Amino acid sequence: MNVTTKPADNATRMRFVVELARRLHQYGAAAPRLESAIDSVSARLGLHCDSLSTPTALILSFAARGHAEDDLSEHTQVIRLSPGDVNLRRMCEVDEIADRVIAGTLDIAEGSRLLRAIHRRRNVRNRVVTAGSYGIAAAAVAAILHAAWTDLAVAGVIGVLIGVIALASEGRPRLGASFEAISALLATLIASAVAAFIVPLNVKTVVLAALIVLLPGLSLTTAVRELSTQHLASGVARLAGAMMSLLKLAFGTLAATEIGKALHWLPIAGPAPPVPGWAEWVALGFGCFSFAVLFQAARRDYPLVMASAALGYVVAYYGSSAFTPDFGVFLAGFAIGTASNLYARLAGRPGALVREPGIILLVPGSVGFRTLSLMFERDVTLGLDVGFTLVAILVALVAGLLFGDLLVAPRRSL
Repeated sequence: MNVTTKPADNATRMRFVVELARRLHQYGAAAPRLESAIDSVSARLGLHCDSLSTPTALILSFAARGHAEDDLSEHTQVIRLSPGDVNLRRMCEVDEIADRVIAGTLDIAEGSRLLRAIHRRRNVRNRVVTAGSYGIAAAAVAAILHAAWTDLAVAGVIGVLIGVIALASEGRPRLGASFEAISALLATLIASAVAAFIVPLNVKTVVLAALIVLLPGLSLTTAVRELSTQHLASGVARLAGAMMSLLKLAFGTLAATEIGKALHWLPIAGPAPPVPGWAEWVALGFGCFSFAVLFQAARRDYPLVMASAALGYVVAYYGSSAFTPDFGVFLAGFAIGTASNLYARLAGRPGALVREPGIILLVPGSVGFRTLSLMFERDVTLGLDVGFTLVAILVALVAGLLFGDLLVAPRRSL
């Protein structure tokens, strides 16, 4: 039985698989899931494909099924790409097209055209809402860290400014290359100035909360997961990219701190009391909404994305209270990994809708940032201690996700 509505030659099928791989990479699929999905789709289309995905390149080698082993490199394509960003809306659209092609309800050539049309279509985002989401996420994290009301307000304002800079850096490679350092520099300068001349602040908490969206915790987690599944090239490259982002953030903070010292900015004494306990849970709801916006989910998926982010945090919160913080993170990773695969199998949609937002409040980007900041300040002993905490959290989270995959197998790995 044919898998397409009309016969397609090998070149047409290969073009579809190449286009599918390109779009999955651009919309944030990790190497293990992308390669598994491409191998599965290729097999359903009567092709053999050896795929290799890294954060900056794709290598796809095709042969028609049934060919001799010597013919496996019948057609090889190398594609240079920029590292992808998570775009849940478009990942779902790509997954739907792949499903229709595999089911035979969509012609392969038409499927390729639709995949190209997704990329050419302008990524419509409300820029005000997007910039505001940076501020909401910053204020929410400040509340979760039990900061004061003034800390929340300042972190939110700085977060909006960073959101504006992030939007301005799109399409500007030179600004994009220094975006993290500039954001950290401005965040620390503004927080230090407010603490010195207006109201008392916990400067470190405000800066950390303001930069939370930029911290590469998700990249660190993905890198460790790729390494643990023997995707070594992609894992090492992604880990190096995440470390470079952390270095730029830490250097920007250090530079701003030195400028404040040179200007003799001394913080006002007497920090305000922390927000009450109920504020943490209210902030969690707002934070989950901001992540739905920043992950570019479709509006109909906002409740699912928000519930997933809340689930991960709640399991980690109560798991850490009952056991240890590391085991709490493991339990949260296990719950999210299981829930994402179960949702994918029951709903026939990408598990990334649950998995990516579900781990966002668990990823240890802030711990990595603190580690490098301490190293820059020459506090090597404390920096190494925090660094070991980073490794423990990463291992616990990745182990939880892998155990979740064991309990419920992924659906075509998306």
